[in-house]
Amino acid sequence: MSGEELLDSRAAWIRLGAIVALSTLGGAGMWTVVVALPHVQADFGASRADASLPYTLTMLGFGIGGVLMGRLADRFGAMRPLLFAILMLATGYVVAGMAPSLMVYALAQGGMIGMLGASASFAPLMADASLWFRRRRGIAVALAASGNYLAGVVWPPLLTALIAAHGWRVAHMVVGGICLVAMLPLALMLRARAPGSHGGGPRSAAGEARPLGLSRNGLTLVLAIAGIACCVAMAMPQVHIVAYCGDLGYGVARGAEMLSVMLACGIVSRLVSGLLADRIGGLRTLLLGAIAQGAALSLFLFFDGLGSLFILSALFGLFQGGIVPSYAVVVRENFPASEVGIRVGIVLSSTLLGMALGGWLSGVIFDATGSYAAAFVNGVVWNAANVLIVVTLLLRSRPRRAAA
Repeated sequence: MSGEELLDSRAAWIRLGAIVALSTLGGAGMWTVVVALPHVQADFGASRADASLPYTLTMLGFGIGGVLMGRLADRFGAMRPLLFAILMLATGYVVAGMAPSLMVYALAQGGMIGMLGASASFAPLMADASLWFRRRRGIAVALAASGNYLAGVVWPPLLTALIAAHGWRVAHMVVGGICLVAMLPLALMLRARAPGSHGGGPRSAAGEARPLGLSRNGLTLVLAIAGIACCVAMAMPQVHIVAYCGDLGYGVARGAEMLSVMLACGIVSRLVSGLLADRIGGLRTLLLGAIAQGAALSLFLFFDGLGSLFILSALFGLFQGGIVPSYAVVVRENFPASEVGIRVGIVLSSTLLGMALGGWLSGVIFDATGSYAAAFVNGVVWNAANVLIVVTLLLRSRPRRAAA
């Protein structure tokens, strides 16, 4: 098959299936650390702040690793860095399970599991999926991105059961073994290089020296700033909904249920946004998602009843879930295929930075004001900045009229 014939082909869809499975399995690195936190804290006799360090390092490592693994995928294809990442992920879980101190556990989580392991299963695989599709690129990227949310559905209950039966240390080693055995054969399915991966790809616009009238690095920076802004806003409900429900007297269990509803609806959102991007393009889809997210976030300021919060959690998930995959589509539409891995890695890493910043800022604002109202307003303001950036890019994408 020629490169053109491989696009949207049966082989491309089979590859996409392997990518979704790899993303779901590799996503263990982001979710197991949350489930294990209270058990790790108790074992090491640490404070809650110290016990949260492994999660912080995991998120930072995940972001840095996305850029590193994306660059390696551009150069060597998706399979080679992924094979290395699988070995690091499995080894990291063994080291974490045998950790003699909290610091060793935190370094294993941040370095081996986050930066060198799980990171290869997110942004680089989304970038790879974008290279194998043209007509169905949006839904392909959305499916690849959904693996991360599916991981949040699959891994927490599995790890909870393993910890209950064998303790958190053995549970970590078992997770590492599962990742190694299940991910290696799937990674081998990504042996073939993507069509046009050494060039600009099928769309001439993706090879322009100044996409949207900006330099390539300039557009990457603007998209990264937009990613930070949208995810500072996104972090408010996702990171604090459990604590918010506790403060309102509904209990943290209800907040956890709302978070599950939000993530489940986020999967639906990603799929719908992918279909939409195939029809109207990545930038327009990104703008619609950003406007809808801002609207849902604003509603949290006016409704705080138990039923209302469940409805708003579902709406927020339906509106925000498709935003992050849209960035990957925008990158593919405006950059040559040979640069997609690192560009997607940079932009999606900025969204992780936005989540980390947003979660922290919301906590600071709550401490200063004694309520989450100002934190929701802060999210709305950041979201408005994101909308402004996307509108500006969309206006720049319109063809200029020829001089009279």
